[in-house]
Amino acid sequence: MIVVLFRSKLTAAAGEDYAETAQALKEPARKYDGFVDIKSFTAEDGERLTVVRWKDLETLKPWRDDAKHMAANAMGRQRWYEYYNIEIATIVDQRSFART
Repeated sequence: MIVVLFRSKLTAAAGEDYAETAQALKEPARKYDGFVDIKSFTAEDGERLTVVRWKDLETLKPWRDDAKHMAANAMGRQRWYEYYNIEIATIVDQRSFART
């Protein structure tokens, strides 16, 4: 399993257009083979963390190269993000607990 950690901070210009684009990209991403899930969190200082899990690097690549995703990336650099940092990691161990 691959985990993409996307840390970012939005500019004041990131308004409705950002929110609409982010929402619009979630559904197509979910349809890609290998997509597992996505969750986003916002810290008190405004930094955001989006965690996206994929089956493997091979299934991540088509999403990375998706035309709409690439257009959103360009708009993000141009207008929406103060900064962002992407880290891609491989899960080497996994444990879980669930109360039943």
